[in-house]
Amino acid sequence: MSNYLTVVRLLLGYKVFLCILPWWIGCFPLPLQNLTLKEGYNTENQKHYLIAGFRGTVPHGLSLEIGDTVQILEKCDGDLFYLNFFIFQGIFPSNYIHLKNACVKNKGYVQFEMVIPTEDSVITEMTTTLRDWGTMWKQLYVRNEGDLFHRLWHIMNEILDLRRQVLVGHLTHDRMKDVKRHITARLDWGNEQLGLDLVPRKEYAMVDPEEISITELYRLMEHRHRKKDTPVPASSHHLFVQMKSLMCSNLGEELEVIFSLFDSKENRPISERFFLRLNRNGLPKCPEKPERHCSLFVDLGSSELRKDIYITVHIIRIGRMGAGEKKNACNVQYRRPFGCAVLSIADLLAGDSKDDLVLKVYMCNTESDWYQIHENIIKKLNARYNLTGSNAGLAVSLQLLHGDIEQIRREYTSRFTHGVSITRKLGFSNIIMPGEMRNDLYITVERGEFEKGGKSVARNVEVTMHVVDSSGQILKDFISFGSGEPPASEYHSFVLYHNNGPRWAELLKLPIPVDKFRGAHIRCEFRHCSTKEKGEKKLFGFSFVPLMQENGRTLPDGTHELIVHKCEENANLQDSGRYLKLPFSKGISLGNNSQAVKTTKESFWITSFLCSTKLTQNGDMLDLLKWRTHPDKIAGCLSKLKEIDGSEIVKFLQDTLDTLFGILDENSQKYGSKVFDCLVHIINLLQDSKFHHFKPVMDTYIESHFAGALAYRDLIKVLKWHIDRVTEVDLHDHIQEVLKAQEYIFKYIVQSRRLFSIATGGQNEEEFRCCIQELLMSVRFFLSQESKGTSALSQLQAVFLSSFPSVYSELLKLFDVREVANLVHDALGSLPTVMHGDESLQAVKLQSIGKTVESHLYTNPDSRCILLPVVLHHLHMHLQEQKDLIMCARILSNIFCLIKKNSSEKSVLEEIDVIVNSLLDILLRTILEITSRPQPSGSAMRLQFQDVTGEFVSCLLSLLRQMTDRHYQQLLDSFNTKEDLRDFLLQIFTVFRILIRPEMFPKDWTVMRLVANNVIITTVLYLSDALRKNFLNENFDYKIWDSYFFLAVIFINQLCLQLEMFTPSKKKKVLEKYGDMRVTMGCEIFSMWQNLGNIHFIRGVISVLSICFTARYVAATIWCFNSACTRETCWK
Repeated sequence: MSNYLTVVRLLLGYKVFLCILPWWIGCFPLPLQNLTLKEGYNTENQKHYLIAGFRGTVPHGLSLEIGDTVQILEKCDGDLFYLNFFIFQGIFPSNYIHLKNACVKNKGYVQFEMVIPTEDSVITEMTTTLRDWGTMWKQLYVRNEGDLFHRLWHIMNEILDLRRQVLVGHLTHDRMKDVKRHITARLDWGNEQLGLDLVPRKEYAMVDPEEISITELYRLMEHRHRKKDTPVPASSHHLFVQMKSLMCSNLGEELEVIFSLFDSKENRPISERFFLRLNRNGLPKCPEKPERHCSLFVDLGSSELRKDIYITVHIIRIGRMGAGEKKNACNVQYRRPFGCAVLSIADLLAGDSKDDLVLKVYMCNTESDWYQIHENIIKKLNARYNLTGSNAGLAVSLQLLHGDIEQIRREYTSRFTHGVSITRKLGFSNIIMPGEMRNDLYITVERGEFEKGGKSVARNVEVTMHVVDSSGQILKDFISFGSGEPPASEYHSFVLYHNNGPRWAELLKLPIPVDKFRGAHIRCEFRHCSTKEKGEKKLFGFSFVPLMQENGRTLPDGTHELIVHKCEENANLQDSGRYLKLPFSKGISLGNNSQAVKTTKESFWITSFLCSTKLTQNGDMLDLLKWRTHPDKIAGCLSKLKEIDGSEIVKFLQDTLDTLFGILDENSQKYGSKVFDCLVHIINLLQDSKFHHFKPVMDTYIESHFAGALAYRDLIKVLKWHIDRVTEVDLHDHIQEVLKAQEYIFKYIVQSRRLFSIATGGQNEEEFRCCIQELLMSVRFFLSQESKGTSALSQLQAVFLSSFPSVYSELLKLFDVREVANLVHDALGSLPTVMHGDESLQAVKLQSIGKTVESHLYTNPDSRCILLPVVLHHLHMHLQEQKDLIMCARILSNIFCLIKKNSSEKSVLEEIDVIVNSLLDILLRTILEITSRPQPSGSAMRLQFQDVTGEFVSCLLSLLRQMTDRHYQQLLDSFNTKEDLRDFLLQIFTVFRILIRPEMFPKDWTVMRLVANNVIITTVLYLSDALRKNFLNENFDYKIWDSYFFLAVIFINQLCLQLEMFTPSKKKKVLEKYGDMRVTMGCEIFSMWQNLGNIHFIRGVISVLSICFTARYVAATIWCFNSACTRETCWK
């Protein structure tokens, strides 16, 4: 502070100094912690915070407020502290303060000393924010804003409760992270409601703008601003279903309720079934087990949230054959159709939960239509169904949840507290995860065709299904009716009354382990259910189907027509060996079966679908994996690999890769090219969104299981062969596939070479380097080819460039960082410099440059100094043509983020030199160009426009903040003529005027505005000297001086610099970090005014200076006006 006072004495004189001293001190309200300790009382790392207000009414008392920070000079008798605050002296009670650990930043610089508590920054932010909110909260009551008043009160209490949890310090790491997330969300909500500033954060903690680059600060601000405005839509959705009750007047029997999701467009179910049982009163049978009557249908994609996806509910009663039969008519219970309800999932898209939804229950008019009753209801074929009763209804609770399943569990803990069953989609989900272990066989009991069997009426057919192992024993608990119900050992179908052609369409899941799959079969037994008093179930036939053929293939997916073998009630089906030799399906017989198929009119149809990560139905895949047993089929197996379904390949990914490299080692001359093509196909298969989670599986295979030590030679040779033939049109499609796979091809090459070096002690190292050099020479020649307009060649170049940066990390495993940097520099430097070619190729070029900057290679200073010139060269070309500005801004931002992180390195000064010489001028012109354009009309385009403008501005500010005295001096010395210097100064002053426009940043971005103003005023101080040296006296230039003063005055009058309008805590923070920048600029105006000697400029500048003639700046401007008037009089 004393330094500032000395400057004031020199500039304004003693009398003026005395006049302005009171308001000058007001501009620098020194924080109470900036005081010097006397000897004998050391609180070096401890600061004291007021916990109660002290009015200071006692003699020598110092008035203090709650939350003020003090640094103690001396403790006196009677529990009093002595405090000396600049020209203030005072005492206060010692029990009014609380001792806290803290550190002092900028120690020794009294004006800029900052006391920073060592506590968690989130606690500090909560404390200061709540203090500010407290004052504003009372004003809400005064302004009669009752709604916000009460909401803010609840939020403040919630934050206080969360603050206590953090202070206690007993939270686990995950719980602490969750609490901080809740805290910051509530702080941001309150700040937004009260019109306070947006707080930049990283991992829930406030960031110091001085500790990160301005480009990173802008990204944090933009991310929080965008997150506030446009929430990211969820890609995964889940349907929560809770069964409450069935309301119907004529119940009296137990019920089975089956939920599933049905696609009416494709006419098929898309989910497994949720199965639960109701008692005779229509309530869940096991109320103490909530997982039995609650289910979550998981992994629904956004494409499945449409109006033709329906929730279907089928209700089966358990009781007599006829609902109106007497109780003593029959003691045997059957599964009989009762009713069906449907609901379109579109009714749930509004987002509100349907807690008390009652679905109407319908029954088909003709029992034989039961299998399609849900379709008839959806199609509204009213003649085929009617209501089961006027008051019948199914009470359910439904809610559509969005987001990752773990996120759902956290946000809806009440739903999962007591348990909930999980109902999956049929088969694999849209994204198959590695490590997912499944072996589920889905069987749909479709229909049957039976004879009367000598009866006058049709049969009442019931199907009983068992899963039987190779020894003839029934496997226990491997038939699942649906989630919510434990698996059973047998299945009984529902019975259709007097129907020889029943249709069931019941879906079952058989989760049979792999080790029990071989030799197992399904046996379906058919019984006639009598309606007589005894209620007998008489066996009259059976069907069976093996689950696996002798060659290892499983039962193929699809519908199978099974033979119904007649048998008597007393037939011994326990001896499975007797009937397994019989044919099981019409038209299909086992290889060792010698018996002829008897002609029969009876048939039974089932549909099977295997969802397994261990078993396959594909014969080509089995032939490939068993290539050693059939060496003559190797070529055919390799050719057929591309025709195999991708899910089959990823199931056996490691085995398939071992097979390919085993064949390559066996005969690389004969099969090298085919193996390479198969490897490319598999690599590109993992690019598919359905399988991209298997990339880590392939990475693990390369690191831990790959053993092809000689494979690198063939891979390099075949890859180079393809690159050398990029001009051959016939091969373009195939070469494009090869180039897409180059990342993993290089991974295999590098790992193969490492294995070879380990095995041989590094033999043939020079030969390997030559091979890589020759390969990259082919790449450089390929990239240097110019193509006119859109062509196949430019498409190949684009494909190569898009994945080329992923190769850098692999090359670094074998070569020195500078060697790799030179290889990359030469490759990128070979790109044509023309900008009139294919625009899509130009965009991909820039994206490749961007990935290079983001790569690990670029973070190393040794390689960065090699790569930076070629990166800046391409950036300069695009900025000069004003093309791909969004990508250019992103690359520049990444460059400056990295420079700030490594600002202590010596090479940074040289990098700043290169950037200033290459990009400063074009960066200024770009900002002027894009800010002079009219803003787009569309909201999305306008946001994009603002983003790119803000990123370029942050890049310019980052560059200017990184520049030192030497950089500024070199920049000013680089101009050959005064005209060049004049143009530059006019240009940068104009840009600065644009940067301090109110609309440059959103209203609540005060942090960003203060940082920008600090950079601007620092730069202006550097440029002022060039203005004095080059444009005074005979070289006086009115335009440039006018631009300078106009910038200075509008800088002072910015709303974001009017500290008197800030809250006390905000004002304190700004003064601690930046001081009052208005005063600094006012002093600079005064200093520059003194240098003016040309009286012809006075009239024009007075009109400009009059803008800052306010009470705050009178001391700085009155002298200027007095001087101007004196000169004006002399002139007259």
